[in-house]
Amino acid sequence: MLQEQGTHIRWHWLQAAVAASGGLGLFLISFLDSSFIPLPVISDLLLIDLSSQNHYRMPYYAFMSTLGSVTGCVLLFYLAKRGGEALFHKHAGDRAHHFHRWVINNGFLTVMIAALLPPPMPFKVIVIAAGVFEMPLRSFVSALLIARSIRYFGEGYLAITYGEQAKHYLRDHKLLMSLVTLGVVLALYLTIRIILRRPKPAE
Repeated sequence: MLQEQGTHIRWHWLQAAVAASGGLGLFLISFLDSSFIPLPVISDLLLIDLSSQNHYRMPYYAFMSTLGSVTGCVLLFYLAKRGGEALFHKHAGDRAHHFHRWVINNGFLTVMIAALLPPPMPFKVIVIAAGVFEMPLRSFVSALLIARSIRYFGEGYLAITYGEQAKHYLRDHKLLMSLVTLGVVLALYLTIRIILRRPKPAE
């Protein structure tokens, strides 16, 4: 009971702090969640909270959340690239070899999927692996930007459309929403790959 009350108080304090700082608060929360301090779903709920109160600022809030998340991931990426192999093996455990092979062959798609799916998806392991195995920075950032933009702008749209109810819907159906979004992204990705692989007509 006391633990629930403590969690409730901390959430209201964080909610008030981010409401006062607006986009900068969202940037900081997203940055910390993507780099050093796991704060699962909190940035999503705060984004919905602010966007439902101020519809016109939703694009700004979504952009700042996206920017904070991408910046935090890039920092973690560089730290891993400079000497994070031991950290990667610590997080990945027995799955390290499988992660290694998969990231080498499917880096862009792996990062994009991991950035879309909710916990317990081991997102930080993917980011560390991308740095350790020297995934091209352009591909890494592009995958993150696509995934995080879809996620945060989608949540902002839900906040404008459904208000506070969007927050409860996200809590109850976050996996379903992620899977639907993932299905759309995969379909687009495969379509683009098929188009690019078509042989060009002879001149």
